[in-house]
Amino acid sequence: MLLRTSKDVGAIVRQRRRDLHLDQRTLAERVGVSRQWISECERGKPRAELALVLRTLAVLGVRLSVGEDPPVAGGRQREKGETGASVDVPDIDAIVRNARKPSA
Repeated sequence: MLLRTSKDVGAIVRQRRRDLHLDQRTLAERVGVSRQWISECERGKPRAELALVLRTLAVLGVRLSVGEDPPVAGGRQREKGETGASVDVPDIDAIVRNARKPSA
């Protein structure tokens, strides 16, 4: 599965928790966080602390691997929007790289 947003991560956490027949309270106890934090994580809270997200994934037995997409011309890529239709989205990394290049 390709993870691009905090909502994608939240969906993985929720699905894996359910697959393991855990309620939010039990998972929270195992991770060392509140049930509310698990709830927010599952809803894709964008400012969730990375270390806690990684600990949660480890407790759930979820393994992450990293790969690279090929570069996209013009710093744009295609993604599925909320309606499922493909939309152009800016490649933030390309924008930042271009902004950091020294002017000639």
